Amino acid sequence: MLKSRFRIAGEVLVIATLAGSAAAQSPRAPINTLNDLEAALLDCWVPPPIEQSRPGMQITVLMSFKRNGELFGQPRITFQSSDASDAERASYRTAVVETLKRCASLPFTEAFGNGMAGEPFTMRFVDDRERPPD
Repeated sequence: MLKSRFRIAGEVLVIATLAGSAAAQSPRAPINTLNDLEAALLDCWVPPPIEQSRPGMQITVLMSFKRNGELFGQPRITFQSSDASDAERASYRTAVVETLKRCASLPFTEAFGNGMAGEPFTMRFVDDRERPPD
């Protein structure tokens, strides 16, 4: 079992994955642009369940990648909606960790990987789901 540690908002979160299984849901199309990278991460994004969520919640993550599409270093949350409760923020931090776990190794093209290696990349996740009426 491999363990990855992500330091997010001052917390160390340990994600245990079986070798090779985390990439099972990773995007298959080669990533060759920043738009491709954003789209691939959004494809892996699953917001928290409605009962643990906040309408319009935003969370921004700073991360970087290796040439081969794996995360490099520890992603950090740089912004969270200020009006969210601690419990709501925790549920979104967990959702971000699960997103990064699902996209454990992205299929970068050689050229894109060479250009992105070690460069900071900021991704904003927004929960814009429609809420059912009360």
